[in-house]
Amino acid sequence: MADDVNDLEDPADLPKLPFPRDNPLDLPQTYHALREGEPVARVCTQAGDVAWLVTGYEEAREAFAERRLGRSTPTPERVSRISNSVLLGGPRSDTIEVEKTKHDRMRRLFAPAFSARRMSALAPRIREFVDTLLDDMAEHGPPADLRERISLPLPVLVICELLGVPYADRGHFRKLAETVGNLSDPRQAQDAMDALSDYTRKIVIDKRENPGEDVFSDLARADVPDEEVALLSAGLLFAGHETTINQIDYGVLLLLSNPEQRDALVADPAMIDKAVEEILRVAAPSNHGLPRYAHEDVTIGGVTIERGDAVIIAMTAANRDVRAFADPNRFDIGRAPGSQHLGFGYAVHYCIGASLARVEMREMIGGLFRRFPTLSLTVPLEELTERRDSLTGGVDRIPVTW
Repeated sequence: MADDVNDLEDPADLPKLPFPRDNPLDLPQTYHALREGEPVARVCTQAGDVAWLVTGYEEAREAFAERRLGRSTPTPERVSRISNSVLLGGPRSDTIEVEKTKHDRMRRLFAPAFSARRMSALAPRIREFVDTLLDDMAEHGPPADLRERISLPLPVLVICELLGVPYADRGHFRKLAETVGNLSDPRQAQDAMDALSDYTRKIVIDKRENPGEDVFSDLARADVPDEEVALLSAGLLFAGHETTINQIDYGVLLLLSNPEQRDALVADPAMIDKAVEEILRVAAPSNHGLPRYAHEDVTIGGVTIERGDAVIIAMTAANRDVRAFADPNRFDIGRAPGSQHLGFGYAVHYCIGASLARVEMREMIGGLFRRFPTLSLTVPLEELTERRDSLTGGVDRIPVTW
């Protein structure tokens, strides 16, 4: 980072990301303190640079909706890095104009494939996958690692079916995806990203001759350069299953750590939709936030962010803002309708895979507690090991019994 940026503020004097927490379900206290006192504040990133951290709900909505914030930077000569992540560690190399063109094209291309209607039509197939996995867990009997038995294989099964990826390749692309998300070895992560892009590009190119009823076939028919095909397809495969694994994990952990809420869901399975939304609001498997760069001077929450400055939108902190949610730190699946959580972003940056994640969580979590209403952890929550070197976060295992 250039000297003129360092002169603005010494990173050593700022709160340093990632903030510590006592257990996987807690939100770090530093987030609460910043949101209450300075919802748009300067912090030191994991990479040691300076960035603006947005923790307030309204401020986060402003940042998501602000078209002058993007993933590319207008000042490549002075770039604040967020972390060692090859995906979200720094700015994209595209120009601002190319970034906007690619973003708009991506949404036009994939919005129909990931529509709520198409995802609802996929629900019976997902239910079949869930039933098979639950049968297998029951057959093997307790104890079990829920992550290994349920929350990891389901999103992999679903994304293979939806994208048109051979399920037999799951071991190969799972290993690549986990390495892509590794924050401790950027070179290894970049090699894995290159390999994943090459793998998915070959599948899409093959579908030009042998199309099917899947998203990669849609991509094969589109007028998109092969280089962009590689990045789009790899990104879909990574995000389409990696983040959902942790959403399922944390949904289960929240319900097991709040037995009265688990019992309410068991007594009234129709509460599953509300339960899923509350999980998406409260769960915080990763505390890295989403990076942006100011293409021009912008004002967020009354704070002027200068051209080229890095911005991190902390949705997990915004979703606990008392200005938007009553008693925001309480997990309540019966919560009355109110503000829309930001678990999937907002405005033009609302996650295109939101409907898919909702269907998977509804079928998996609803089915799990119907089949195993007495499910419980075999170790205290505090003993679970967080995946701190992973971009998507989460825990290593979820040991359960029933």
